[in-house]
Amino acid sequence: MPAKKNTGQPFVGEALIKETCRRIRVARGYWDAHNNRACRGEREKALALYESLSKADREKVPQVLRVWLRYRSEKYFGEDRTPPRKKSR
Repeated sequence: MPAKKNTGQPFVGEALIKETCRRIRVARGYWDAHNNRACRGEREKALALYESLSKADREKVPQVLRVWLRYRSEKYFGEDRTPPRKKSR
């Protein structure tokens, strides 16, 4: 089944939760593939969506995804880490 494209409308309710989970899973996939640049971008998008969720909606995100987003990835992509270098070509 082809994926639905966002028509520019902001996500709300269950769609927002689903999109948050999808973005976290994509970021984890990039992480597993050692693609840190792409992982960082997807993680930031997922974190922004996660932060927009209410406390009750955050509980609907599977715990495995919440742990990865909030704690494990923070160790590697947190504010206290050295920012990525610019590619020199």
